[in-house]
Amino acid sequence: MKQPHTYRLTNRFIERAAFCVIFLLSVVPAWSEGVNSRKIGDEQPLENIAESPKMKILLPKMVYAAPGLEANIFFNNIILQAIPNAYLFDVICDKGTHQELRWTWTPTEEDSGDWPLKIEVRDTQDRLIAQAATVVHVPRLNAGERQSLKMLCIGDSLTAPAIYTGELLKLCEQPGNPQLTLLGTKGTANNRHEGYPGWTYAAFLSNKSEKREGSPFVFGDAISPDFSRYFQEKLGSQIPDYVTILLGINDVWSGTDETREHVVDAMVANAEKLVSAIHAAAPGIKVALIPPPPPNASQDAFGANYKCGETRWNFRKNQFLGDERLMQAFGNRESENIFIIPAYLNLDCVNNYPVAKSSVNARNSDLLINRPSNGVHPAESGYLQIADSIFSWVKSQF
Repeated sequence: MKQPHTYRLTNRFIERAAFCVIFLLSVVPAWSEGVNSRKIGDEQPLENIAESPKMKILLPKMVYAAPGLEANIFFNNIILQAIPNAYLFDVICDKGTHQELRWTWTPTEEDSGDWPLKIEVRDTQDRLIAQAATVVHVPRLNAGERQSLKMLCIGDSLTAPAIYTGELLKLCEQPGNPQLTLLGTKGTANNRHEGYPGWTYAAFLSNKSEKREGSPFVFGDAISPDFSRYFQEKLGSQIPDYVTILLGINDVWSGTDETREHVVDAMVANAEKLVSAIHAAAPGIKVALIPPPPPNASQDAFGANYKCGETRWNFRKNQFLGDERLMQAFGNRESENIFIIPAYLNLDCVNNYPVAKSSVNARNSDLLINRPSNGVHPAESGYLQIADSIFSWVKSQF
């Protein structure tokens, strides 16, 4: 028998009212805590938050920020996203400023210590899809003051111009800092290094490579580096206190969706061999790996350099996975004198890469724009941000 229309409406109303009461009871306690009650340790299992794709946030366990120098975490640098600015970020920290594209902070002498920081990522439907935490370490303003420090910087074309190494020397010349000596067979005057354009981890491990110039660490027909002999014969028996390694761009360059995992695994294995060779000669050396920074934020830069030979997105996938694996392999080995310097956080990939004046198109030559012109090599301002990150780590070691 059919129920009266009014009876069916009453039942539906009661069901909906009951649902609303249950929903409100479930959310009010969390809402009533208020925004200011958020804490770094308030982690929530993502599977209970939203049915949406999970995202990796590439944060190290420690971020270094020296007093007087700007420290940044650029949001696009810590996640892998095909569409820029497609996600919403929330930074939970007692220090710094949350801006549109970054968290930024210039600490002072009074800020020395450790500051927890947490980042939450939401999609455009305001669903929490990822979260990660780190600690921002601020060393003392005069950490390492007047202490002698010898450093060897190993790298590829990001190191070869000697821009970030030169800035390291300038930073250390300021009062309250260590007295830095840079070592290496490349460079000029005091600005020494071992930077070789186009080189990979593998190129430094053997002379049997496509490079026209042999590895400075391999002698004769040897099949592995000999850092003891390198220190003695090429550095005049000087042994560095610190070694930084900024490699990886060329290691992962050839990666595709089919080969990316293999290419990155090979890079990490070769990085392990290079670090082991350094410690075989001198276990007390602090070796810091610098995961390669993200590329220029614009495909225009890749078009300028590589025509249709490579896309920014493909290389970004290679670089992101490479950084992730390097941090997994070396990120918790401080007891072995192995460290990670997360310079990739600090580089402004939108504004601190080279540009060139260009017309918007052939039929509108009157309208000139600054078109990005280099895919993986920063402008000087970008190199200086890399120097800031390395210097902040150096200061933290005293």
